[in-house]
Amino acid sequence: MSYDDRSSTMNGSALVLAADYPLLNVFWTTMWFFLWILWFMLLFRVVADIFRDDDLHGWGKAGWCVFVVVLPFLGVFVYLIARGRGMGEREARRVRQSQEEVKSYIRETAGSTGRADELAKLAELRSNGHLTSEEFEQAKAKVLAA
Repeated sequence: MSYDDRSSTMNGSALVLAADYPLLNVFWTTMWFFLWILWFMLLFRVVADIFRDDDLHGWGKAGWCVFVVVLPFLGVFVYLIARGRGMGEREARRVRQSQEEVKSYIRETAGSTGRADELAKLAELRSNGHLTSEEFEQAKAKVLAA
């Protein structure tokens, strides 16, 4: 078999494979693949919501987990129908709580370093009699110069 015969045979088999798998089949395969990925994302989201829900206690969580694992399609769809609205509310509450924790951490870490805060503290010290007017003016000049 010569080189030309082998290359034409390989090209012929490649053409046969391409002809056996038309564009519509590629579309359907891609669609099923993405639906499969979407299904797993939904399944993991439901299982995560079951474990994060503070309203459900031991037996309730165990029951939903068994239902979702043993009958996954039916379990997930029943969970979405029965507790779907609460999923969004719980997620929003969790995000708000997380944002508040981050903000409070930033406030604690950053402290009050603004000029207005320092001037207010100086004014309070002067009004309490801890600073004289001259000391207040010197400190105020340093804060404003910085």
